Amino acid sequence: MSRTAVDAEFLALAEHSLRRHHLPRIERCLAMLSAEQIWWRPNESSNSAGNLTLHLAGNVRQWIVAGLGGAADARQRDLEFSERGPVPRARLVRTLHSAVLDACRVIRRLTPAELAAGYRIQKLPVTGLNALLHVVEHFAFHSGQIIFITKQVQSRDLRFTHLPGDMRVSRPGRAKQRRGRELPVL
Repeated sequence: MSRTAVDAEFLALAEHSLRRHHLPRIERCLAMLSAEQIWWRPNESSNSAGNLTLHLAGNVRQWIVAGLGGAADARQRDLEFSERGPVPRARLVRTLHSAVLDACRVIRRLTPAELAAGYRIQKLPVTGLNALLHVVEHFAFHSGQIIFITKQVQSRDLRFTHLPGDMRVSRPGRAKQRRGRELPVL
């Protein structure tokens, strides 16, 4: 596989991870939670699902949309954590969804040279590849926290994990095997 093919595959996987894997799970979690549950914190040193959603939107915008895409950086990071709600669920979802879609537009047009280039984001010297990898990893980490919060307050399995060959019951007494996907489930 050529370097250009590796770059293209990495960019496709990064976009898939943000837009197709983690974002829908966060949106589904927020839909399951009441307004009170979205802003619930187990203690003052923990974050709510609402805070984590605002934080992810801010991080994606700062690192990808502004940092790699050249848009103005208007992030106010401290406000992402100090908010106590209730910010309406629809606004939270729109804020995160919009940030991810804007980031995906930037990701799709990144060149191998831009991935290798140096940037300064949050006063840190990073390459485009470092920045993109940071955002994908960071998004996955906090997505897991939102899923955990949702499972904790809902007291049930959210059925987000499906292993290869997983048998799903479609009708009583009948199981069907899930088909493969073009990109991994992650």
